[in-house]
Amino acid sequence: MAKRSAPEVNAGSMADIAFLLLIFFLVTTTIETDTGLNRRLPPIDDQEVEPPIIRQKNIFTVLINGKNQLMVEDELMELKDLRQAAVEFLDNGGGTGEEACSYCQGKKDPKSSDNPDKAIISLKNERETKYGTYISVQNELVAAYNQLRDRRATELYGTTLKEMEANYKDVNWIGNKDALKEKIERVKIEYPQKLSEVQ
Repeated sequence: MAKRSAPEVNAGSMADIAFLLLIFFLVTTTIETDTGLNRRLPPIDDQEVEPPIIRQKNIFTVLINGKNQLMVEDELMELKDLRQAAVEFLDNGGGTGEEACSYCQGKKDPKSSDNPDKAIISLKNERETKYGTYISVQNELVAAYNQLRDRRATELYGTTLKEMEANYKDVNWIGNKDALKEKIERVKIEYPQKLSEVQ
């Protein structure tokens, strides 16, 4: 009996299929990237500049200990209450004369911050603090600034700062970008983000 030859498998298109699968997985796969905190460092200055004098009442101290407990102004506080406490401090408007704040809606307590321009939030954490807690505290403090900025932008221009910044970044937005940038800068100047991290 004659031997039969085994039928050949056509492997000519295998390379094409492998290439298509490779392209598919490269296109559909998402690569996670770590994002950091958006902070602008002060410029390097060769000249010796004497630091400004800051009154203690204009500093809002936030401490995170190694057990991830939050102490604000020497009192224990829950994370959920931090944003409101920061808003009340920043928007106090307790200054008089040149330091008065005409747009602040706070209690005008003379023992708290004079003006949003003078108010500084000081954040300090211990080495044992968990990174998640640190980021959560940072988020709450930045959210306090954003809340005040959005409120002020709505008072002045009828829209939030977040919407104004989205319009400014939108290439298809048909408004005057220079005027919009000036409005954004005004709101940021009225509520400057002064967040100091103590070592």
